[in-house]
Amino acid sequence: MPVPHDIPAEIELWDTFAKSAFDAEAEPSFCWTQYAGHGPGAELLGTPESALEIGCGTGRALAYLARQGVKVSGVDLSPRMVQLAGERWAPLGVRIEQGEVLDWLATDSSRYDAVYSIFGAAWFTDPSRLFPLVREHLAPGGTFVFSQPPAIPGAYGPQGMYKGGFAGKAMFTYRYSYKPAVWERHLLRAGFSTAESWIVDAPEPGHIGTLVVRAQA
Repeated sequence: MPVPHDIPAEIELWDTFAKSAFDAEAEPSFCWTQYAGHGPGAELLGTPESALEIGCGTGRALAYLARQGVKVSGVDLSPRMVQLAGERWAPLGVRIEQGEVLDWLATDSSRYDAVYSIFGAAWFTDPSRLFPLVREHLAPGGTFVFSQPPAIPGAYGPQGMYKGGFAGKAMFTYRYSYKPAVWERHLLRAGFSTAESWIVDAPEPGHIGTLVVRAQA
């Protein structure tokens, strides 16, 4: 069953997040995990000439790729984050646009060598709707990679998530969690030729790992 995403309310949520998450002094960085300097890096994308980040947040990963000579674009739901990140990384040639990812992809006519999401839109969007659109926007042989926390055992599908704790204004969104094999099936049904998923263990034993999923067009 589809869940009722309230996009205006979610824009408010992510604008609020932008106030605390954006650091104007932060340098470009590319890391799939929630632990700085831990796990694989941009090599999972291959050697793209162009890349799109969906749910690009602070834009630091886009800036990292831009410094490597990749033509990069990003889309994010938060107007505030788009303004901050767009201004910060514009000198590197980074292009960031505001939009709800499904609507944005439906109107974007470009194709990319790589599309990726780091704790971004692939975590917060129905994969049955998102993945076919991503597939359409990949150049032949292109790569789609995303990362997010692994599903909590027994808690699969869309999960409601409050932001900012459990006091104050009720701001919430939905994230999507599945077993690795289920993510692979979603991707293959969407038309990807291959799909693989794995868990990157945390640097500290017993801490939360990172799910990484990679698919080829």
